[in-house]
Amino acid sequence: MESLRIFIHGLESNNQGTKAVYFRKNFPGMLTPNFPGSLDERMAKLHDLVAGERDLLMVGSSFGGLMASIFAMENEPRVRRLILLAPAINLMEFAPYRGRKILKPVHVYHGRQDDVIPIEETESVARQVFSNLTFHAVDDDHYLHKTFERIEWGPLLS
Repeated sequence: MESLRIFIHGLESNNQGTKAVYFRKNFPGMLTPNFPGSLDERMAKLHDLVAGERDLLMVGSSFGGLMASIFAMENEPRVRRLILLAPAINLMEFAPYRGRKILKPVHVYHGRQDDVIPIEETESVARQVFSNLTFHAVDDDHYLHKTFERIEWGPLLS
């Protein structure tokens, strides 16, 4: 059975953003849904989209990284790997999960010049909750303009 790949965009973005378009072009079959509304509404839609699926490869950008992290905390056996791009795991919505650990592989890419989500906060929380963490501090901004397409997506999404 092949893994289900899904990209979860950020709070101010949608599925027409640069990253979603990149994934549709380079990884046909990868889900790139639109997530409008509150966190609860977005999480309900995510649960509906992946209902019954296992072996999930989840890519979450910013607020989408928060969503992917919460989903993995609640459904770890169903997740194969998380790839988080400047994840908003520093927000209070993630606080209830900070006492727990995820054992699945987690790759975080975060720009040192991120002026939206401080890299120090992300790294601190990530090291606390992700036991199998690869943390990439990159010379980039919040949107990872310089880094995104240079990430080795093939191996990460296989």
